[in-house]
Amino acid sequence: MIQMTARILLLEDDLLLGESLLDLLEEEGYAVQLCRNGQEALDATFAGKFDLYLLDINVPLINGLTLLKELRSANDTTPAIYLTSHQDKQVIKDGFESGADDYLKKPFDSDELLWRIEALLRRSQGLETLCAGQLCLDEQHQRILLESRELDLSKKEYTLLALLIRHATKVVTKEMIINELWSSSQSISDGAIRVYINRLKQELGTDSIENIRAIGYRLVP
Repeated sequence: MIQMTARILLLEDDLLLGESLLDLLEEEGYAVQLCRNGQEALDATFAGKFDLYLLDINVPLINGLTLLKELRSANDTTPAIYLTSHQDKQVIKDGFESGADDYLKKPFDSDELLWRIEALLRRSQGLETLCAGQLCLDEQHQRILLESRELDLSKKEYTLLALLIRHATKVVTKEMIINELWSSSQSISDGAIRVYINRLKQELGTDSIENIRAIGYRLVP
């Protein structure tokens, strides 16, 4: 096993198959959260972080294709495998274009599924973690650690702090922050940026981020 504590989000609305996969994966040492519909799965990604997504396509509320597109548009790079009975090549193409890393047609062999999961986890664990002082950015799992402690951050707080870490010791302009955190159609004030900066300072310490007057901010590792 590559990562005994890897967390997997399983989206499957077939009760029997879902429970069978849950038992299989937990027996292999994975921590699994089973979701019955796309909205439940989306909510789960906001509530916690996962190492792998296993997604059915035809599920209620939000289908698997749309779900993964939304996650990818939010810069979620968690590896994803589609598990589906679709045979249509266009659906398979749509699956990969939505951001999938792999695809397995139902019915599938359980050993093959486990091999594919291990292969994806092995590749994802090979990605480097970027550190600035005691802060470490783990982009694969979308988390930031401070002295090995994972910070409890909202998506915008994570995105902002990740931007500061990538440009550690350099000035991150207000324009860069706006472009990273908001869409071009939104009108954002300096006050909105300060709100997120102040929240990060509460997590990191008041001297952790330097205000460069009228220009932007700089992380102080």
